[in-house]
Amino acid sequence: MKIYFFGIEDWEKLHIERRLREKGINEEIYFYKEPLDLTTVDKAEDADIVSVFIYSKLDKQVIDRMPSLKLIVTRSSGYDHIDVDYAKEKGIKVAHVPGYGNNTVAEYTFALILALARKFKPMIENITRGIFTRENMMGMDIMGKTIGIVGTGRIGSYVAKIAYGFGMKILAYDRSKNQELIEKYGVEYVGLEELLSKSDIVTVHLPYNRATHFLINRFNIKLMKLDAMLINTSRGEVVELEAIVEALKEGRLAGGVGLDTIETEITTEEELLKGTGLTTLKLKKAAEAKYLLSQENVIVSPHLAYYTKDASERILDITIENIERFMKEGEPATPVP
Repeated sequence: MKIYFFGIEDWEKLHIERRLREKGINEEIYFYKEPLDLTTVDKAEDADIVSVFIYSKLDKQVIDRMPSLKLIVTRSSGYDHIDVDYAKEKGIKVAHVPGYGNNTVAEYTFALILALARKFKPMIENITRGIFTRENMMGMDIMGKTIGIVGTGRIGSYVAKIAYGFGMKILAYDRSKNQELIEKYGVEYVGLEELLSKSDIVTVHLPYNRATHFLINRFNIKLMKLDAMLINTSRGEVVELEAIVEALKEGRLAGGVGLDTIETEITTEEELLKGTGLTTLKLKKAAEAKYLLSQENVIVSPHLAYYTKDASERILDITIENIERFMKEGEPATPVP
């Protein structure tokens, strides 16, 4: 079999090669740093198995260019960058990596919460400029505050565990209730509107799909307290970017906004360098992103919530387990639902 890995860093290549040797997998293996999409698929036209990350795009056109393809493994829990239905129509198995960073993303969520609560961004900027002052640096405690967790899957559940340790009141919104969270951490499940209106801090932990597109939007974001804090370490498209910008300009979300992903991760400069031209929509989104970056009470990070050595190695190990299981049994270890 020919196995292709796309979007791979040098250290990941070494880790994968070592693990494959340990498992006695001696197939033809190819590694590429760039993502897999229509511009790079010619490198893998004879692939039996491909492993990708979220920046790859496997639509019908790309999948059709790999006629021998039998398995797609994405090194992420989300899989909206893959046309899963079409792959299954063609008899191609699709696997993902759930549960690799439950604590990792939850810890990062609280890093954002604490950084906003104690005004780390303006404080660090002041210190960097040699300004040592407490003016406008008064923060807030999070003990006793109400946190609203939107989505109590693996990551959201770990957020609840940490919040309980901080002595917070915990509200949650999800299609199904986690009885363990209710019994162990006093989590109260409520409707989304009630959660938004009662929470001091709202944190989002949902996969992206049609049902969650702009779940937090310009209409329901107005229900949040004026001094509320909003955190999103899930997918950017779950929270409407324009709604956040509008709220901040109106003096709402004064508690701060922490975003590990935003609705658009393509900058104006990148589009101009590509020479592809800019649509009005892309210009608008770029302007909104630039506005967010300029705000003292907004922290935007480049999709780092999952990014620790520990979690990254777990991702690779589960990816290899998916490949090994598929080669032995015809089914990956963790297929997409």
